[in-house]
Amino acid sequence: MSKEEKDNIQKMDFETAFSALQENVATLENEELPLEQALALFERGQQLVNRCAVLLEAAELRVRQLSMDDSSSNQEED
Repeated sequence: MSKEEKDNIQKMDFETAFSALQENVATLENEELPLEQALALFERGQQLVNRCAVLLEAAELRVRQLSMDDSSSNQEED
């Protein structure tokens, strides 16, 4: 996988990366591919999975921070 393609994946938002991952999986499942092409798609899929995981972790952290901010605001009001 080229550095340019890895960089493109790192710039994807969650929806784009997840959609690309779904397409990747469908291609791997539904087509008989030469080994090298299948390996390249698998590698790309791993990069997409990692990107989705990073974005989900960031979203989870943000939700936790917002929840803590909200609970501390509620405690100050009591």
